[in-house]
Amino acid sequence: MFQRLTNSWELVKASWTVLRADKELLLFPVISAIASLFVVATFAVPAILAGVADSALAGDVGILSYLVAFLFYIVLYFVTFFFNTALVGAAMIRLEGGDPTVQDGLRIAWEHVGPILGYAAIAATVGMILRALSEKSGALGRLVISLIGFVWNIATFLVVPVLVMEKVGPVDGIKRSAELLKRTWGEQIAGNFGIGTVFGLISFVVIMVGIGGIVLGAMVSSTWLIVLMVLLMVVALIGLGLFSSALSGVFTAAVYRYATTGETSSYFDPMLIKGSFKQK
Repeated sequence: MFQRLTNSWELVKASWTVLRADKELLLFPVISAIASLFVVATFAVPAILAGVADSALAGDVGILSYLVAFLFYIVLYFVTFFFNTALVGAAMIRLEGGDPTVQDGLRIAWEHVGPILGYAAIAATVGMILRALSEKSGALGRLVISLIGFVWNIATFLVVPVLVMEKVGPVDGIKRSAELLKRTWGEQIAGNFGIGTVFGLISFVVIMVGIGGIVLGAMVSSTWLIVLMVLLMVVALIGLGLFSSALSGVFTAAVYRYATTGETSSYFDPMLIKGSFKQK
């Protein structure tokens, strides 16, 4: 366990080294988050005004509600995948010795806008089906569906770099990602969880400190301290989420590069990745 946490921290540091070399890569998660909020607002306001949200909350889910939800999923997934593609594309340039810019990342994403949209539609369909099945299932059924969703997320882990580097369609991209998973077990799963674990622990500490400050503010009847701690906690958690997203994008690019070429880059310790990859 300790060794896994140590490796996870080393992966975070290696990915951070890439981000330090190209700090503009952090802009992609930021833009993605802002665009996602805009998408949510764009769908939420008309849905509320039209009464669709009220009907859904009341349990009266008609075909219109499903269509709106499906369209929302597609647009939100598209925004997420588009900027993730830009991030991974720019990271691949850096790992191969280049010096990418934000324009390079956006250009790469735009060149693959068709496959990205197709992949977003597939992901939205899978998400809607799993959600619908989960709502109609019992506790055991929801557990099984959660496991199916977990397997889907793992199998599609490398879809974005596949779309970027191999110039294939979304269906072939999913097949290729699953193929790489079948061929090599290990770091694409463990490393992703490792980054999530590190940031999960940091987030936990931030939340505990924030709660402690809020409790202290309540004990001394200090409204300004409570508000300050809430704001600091929210800002810190948002910042951690953005950093985690950026590091995961860099790591995904590194894993794809090793899985397809057997090569690492100067930013990643070869033994750190090779030692975690287990050939079937």
